[in-house]
Amino acid sequence: MRPDSLLLQTDIIRQEFSEDMSISRAISMVFDRRPDLRLDGIAHKVLQWYLCDMECWFAADADTISLKCWDQVTQVVRRYNGVKVTVEDGRTFVADAAVIAVPLGVLKSNRIKFEPRLPEWKEAAINELVYMPAGQLARDIEKLSDEDAAYFAYKQLQRILLNATTPIQHLVSRWGTNVNSLGSYSYDTVGKTHEFYERLRIPVDNIFFAGEATSMDYPGSMHGAYSTGLVAAEDCRMRVLERYGELDLFQPAMAVAIPLIDLPREAVEDARTIDSATLTNRDADFPAE
Repeated sequence: MRPDSLLLQTDIIRQEFSEDMSISRAISMVFDRRPDLRLDGIAHKVLQWYLCDMECWFAADADTISLKCWDQVTQVVRRYNGVKVTVEDGRTFVADAAVIAVPLGVLKSNRIKFEPRLPEWKEAAINELVYMPAGQLARDIEKLSDEDAAYFAYKQLQRILLNATTPIQHLVSRWGTNVNSLGSYSYDTVGKTHEFYERLRIPVDNIFFAGEATSMDYPGSMHGAYSTGLVAAEDCRMRVLERYGELDLFQPAMAVAIPLIDLPREAVEDARTIDSATLTNRDADFPAE
């Protein structure tokens, strides 16, 4: 059985039940309904690896990870008193602030509409940064069938390991066309400075940005993505505390050295400006639907 067959069945359960449930419970329900999909041998080990990888990604057990909250964001509306996020099925979520940590390729695709539009300096950073260091080779491989792509990889491996055996199974990823990535990690190109990474990181009012493409020190790496997530979360927390006037309760959890670079004046102002308005009237901008 292919892993996507199991994912398809969990999505069916997701549509059937109005209440939320965990990923592990949904998988158990799939196996109860479809015993023919039960895995054994190496396929079972692969499934366990995917579950472990998911738990590592979310830093949570599979029996606590939501089955429902997997919708792609289509719109982010920002106001002085809050943020409203709309997902693909039309549901909306309102919060004091939002952290945008999607891949650079998703930002470049404009699949997420920002209202109002992001400032010109922010859009310029998105447009100037580049990704997919494998270039045309990666795009060409994505056009191949799964079998041809696996065979290509096998032949390259055989050049290194002369006794490499023919693979018995394969799973081909296509980051360039996957709607959740639309490319891979960023990298440095000729004539482009690290200034663009910092421009992408700088918050826009109550919207904060994180991800490997916002790291000046470690772009294109998992630890770069992780560290910028910590910075964005702390900046977001500080922003909310300042708006509520509770800075006496705030204890800095971390300090980040920001290098001096030539940023647009508008970017610096956006990063420093703290609106004095509280969030008590947030519902005026985002009424209940």
